[in-house]
Amino acid sequence: MKPYLEMTTEELTQELDTLRKEYKKVQAMDMQLNMSRGIPCIDQLDLSMHMMDVLDSSSDLTCEDGTDCRNYGQLTGIEEARELLGDMMENNPKDIIIYGNSSLNVMFDTISRVWTHGVMGNTPWCKLPEVKFLCPVPGYDRHFAITQYFGIKMIPVPMTPTGPDMDIVEKLVSEDETIKGIWCVPKYSNPSGISYSDETVRRFARLKPAAPDFRIFWDNAYGMHHLYDDRQDYLIEILAECKRAGNPDLVYKFASTSKITFPGSGIAAVATSPNNMVDFVNTLKFQTIGHDKVNQLRHVRFFGDIHGMVEHMRKHAAIIRPKFEMVENTLEENLEGLGIGTWTKPRGGYFILFDSLPGCAKEIVALMKKAGVIMTPAGATWPYGKDPNDSNIRIAPTYPTLNELKSAMETFTLCVRIASAKKILADRTAQ
Repeated sequence: MKPYLEMTTEELTQELDTLRKEYKKVQAMDMQLNMSRGIPCIDQLDLSMHMMDVLDSSSDLTCEDGTDCRNYGQLTGIEEARELLGDMMENNPKDIIIYGNSSLNVMFDTISRVWTHGVMGNTPWCKLPEVKFLCPVPGYDRHFAITQYFGIKMIPVPMTPTGPDMDIVEKLVSEDETIKGIWCVPKYSNPSGISYSDETVRRFARLKPAAPDFRIFWDNAYGMHHLYDDRQDYLIEILAECKRAGNPDLVYKFASTSKITFPGSGIAAVATSPNNMVDFVNTLKFQTIGHDKVNQLRHVRFFGDIHGMVEHMRKHAAIIRPKFEMVENTLEENLEGLGIGTWTKPRGGYFILFDSLPGCAKEIVALMKKAGVIMTPAGATWPYGKDPNDSNIRIAPTYPTLNELKSAMETFTLCVRIASAKKILADRTAQ
């Protein structure tokens, strides 16, 4: 089939009529599927069920250093858990604090702390006339929601195939002291699935911020979430790079086991410099006597060590890899050569980013909803939910079964073709 833009108006009108008839048949199927979030499927959750058996009422809940996990104490987490997540995050266990189940919660708490009490003795952000954050786009909607909640002005920075446009980042950060931070998902980014290049990471580590309290919020959520054994993205470790660059305090690095074990019952962590650690602990000691040490111990005993976690992640990959390949194959079969969309082909993570023709994303997502498939709202990949091109759509393939996903993606490509044909015809009429 010819590219849509090369079709005559008559050809495209006939194509649209055919597509609409097909769409009515799809609506009659009465699909009910939610693909709006990156949620592990039941098979993935089942991989961790044995974790429920590693501890019981007869278990010894004492750590190697004598800590009784049933009691108070160990504000920064039990040593075994710090070692396990230290290996996972590629950081010294001494530079890690173990939290509860959600890294998003840790990020929110971190913004809240610096909002009310500042960063390492600097003026609390709430007392400043204006606070700004850089937001690589397309990006993670929940990051943007946190900064929007606190009234922080968000500045979009374009993503490239190697990470955020560092020329723009370096210029803005060095010139504007009201810019206090930047959100980053450096590996298998949400939603594009790209990973930052070595040069990008090194340029981050060598930033010269005008604001002494500027921090990089480095959310390495997908550090171990590879799809393939033989094709994996690798990331330079940011804290070590910052230390080499003479900027040891520049980064807060976040991670969790939310998509490794159970999303509602994992463990989260932050890794940062010793100076930043003092700042965190000075607030943490007023928040809690310590997080759930029993759950920390459960994770340690379940995995044993980092090798056990690596093997566990291979099992995850075996479940979700066919789903990513299903999405990519269906997009290629139904849209390749039509000139109405492009998409990423990540080697890991949880998402695929689809870019439609400008002005079509909202229409495509609306058509999907009417057909019974809920997707991430169009615009969610931008601050304030405002995609200026109305083209970004995040595809989350992990939760549905393969059969459900095949039906959903056949419907998606149908909706893309309908919205694109309508847009091109409308543009021709308006000329």
